[in-house]
Amino acid sequence: MQQLTVRGFGDELGEAMRRFAQREGVSLNQAALRLLRKGAGLSETPGGDDCVGVSLDHLIGSWPPEELDEMDAVLRDLAVIDEAAWE
Repeated sequence: MQQLTVRGFGDELGEAMRRFAQREGVSLNQAALRLLRKGAGLSETPGGDDCVGVSLDHLIGSWPPEELDEMDAVLRDLAVIDEAAWE
């Protein structure tokens, strides 16, 4: 496995990497590797298929309960199959 030392990236980038690592629940090294792979246009995980992204993960659990209940009701209506439409 290769090693690389990176110098001079500054406080702003260092702090952003730390926040990313904390948000993702990974080590700073893993965060750096993910960001480097992404910046290079590669899959975030070697050999991985990143077709399902994490760009909307910050929204998980963010809806107030009343809005969530309303959305669940709408989705239940959409789950009903209109048999006549398939004839």
